[in-house]
Amino acid sequence: MLPLIVPISALLVGVALLLLGTGLLNTLLALRGDLEGYSAGTLGLIMSGYFLGFFVGSLVALKLIHRIGHIRTFAFCAAIACCTVLLHVLFINPYAWFALRVLTGAVLVTLYTVIESWLNGETPPEQRGRVFAIYMAVNLAALALAQQLLNLASPAVFTLFALSAMLVSISLAPVVWTRMRQPEIHTAQRMRLRTLFQIAPVAPAGALLSGLAMGAFWGMGALYAGRVGFDSAGVASFMTCAILGGSLLQYPLGKYSDSHDRRRVLAIVCATAALVAALLIPASGAGRWVLPVIFAYGGLAFAIYPVAVAHLVDHLEQDSILAGGSALLFLHGIGAAFGPALAGRGMEWLGPQALPGYFMLVQLALAGFVFWRLRRVAQVDVSEAVEEAEAESSSTFVPMLRTSPTALELRPDEHVAAESGAANGEPYEEPNKEAETPSDIR
Repeated sequence: MLPLIVPISALLVGVALLLLGTGLLNTLLALRGDLEGYSAGTLGLIMSGYFLGFFVGSLVALKLIHRIGHIRTFAFCAAIACCTVLLHVLFINPYAWFALRVLTGAVLVTLYTVIESWLNGETPPEQRGRVFAIYMAVNLAALALAQQLLNLASPAVFTLFALSAMLVSISLAPVVWTRMRQPEIHTAQRMRLRTLFQIAPVAPAGALLSGLAMGAFWGMGALYAGRVGFDSAGVASFMTCAILGGSLLQYPLGKYSDSHDRRRVLAIVCATAALVAALLIPASGAGRWVLPVIFAYGGLAFAIYPVAVAHLVDHLEQDSILAGGSALLFLHGIGAAFGPALAGRGMEWLGPQALPGYFMLVQLALAGFVFWRLRRVAQVDVSEAVEEAEAESSSTFVPMLRTSPTALELRPDEHVAAESGAANGEPYEEPNKEAETPSDIR
């Protein structure tokens, strides 16, 4: 393990420090905004700004890296991110916060792209699976630990904002200190969204609706915990339990999907997540009982997007995986941008329990769509030979979070079910590669 980690340790330390700072800020803003008297609808719109910026940044990240290189891009964006953290305290205004969240999202997706593309360039293909797993573990551990930093001071004072800014700033140190060679950036091919829906309709639906649910969780989860009676320490525990649930249950659920029809697994996971979300309503009035419930919900909800990615990969040729994954990430980002605004508006009208209700509706919608697809496909006769090929050639699940398109290159896909022409019971159709122009995915 150490021979694998040491060469990339500077990048892993850098991303860990970055996520400690930004993970703290994301939760801190919801708590501070509530103290400032912002309504749930207003906070939802502010939080949506982050995902809007994430989308905008994904359009320019690779161009910026091409222009000034990895280290300079990281330094440039980290400096801006540090300033935006402090500006949230200097300009306590919902319009200013929305603009700052857009800017934060844009620079953070660029920072993620720097790290992930660098890891891609420095990791041999035979080691990418292990490197990807290590990278995801660092991500989740940093996000979970960031929530506990809320216990160090009150959201009402400057201390936590200063700590977040310092963590983002110090993430520069290991990255600019490293003597690792900077890799070249190659522009990824693009895939039409229409082609994506033709190939595997369940995958883009899963990405979009997962974005609606997870965007609302990241944007409004801390506000929900605060409004059902948790103090700052309780909010930190609430968010940490959800993240730990995602990190611990994502892998076993994904591995189970490797040996079963992923669509059926996705439908069951979503239906169960809807049930667990409904249990949040009575559990929130029972004190600490809400923590195991949100742990279970996080474990289920975090698994939906990677299962959707794995299902799509089952239907793609090897050279189309990055393009398809980027398209899924695009749809996930659209959902995440709308999720906080929709959930926030619901909480403003109906109170904090509208958030678990929102989770339940989104998960039921996805489960319903997947069950409908299963029923429709079941009406088509599938030969025994195709079913055997499906079992032998399905791709391998890899735990993942929504980060940047370049993370898909780290994902190990040694077995692509498209090579046999079918996977998971759905016929494979050749993508319209002539239509895959750079403008199509946007």
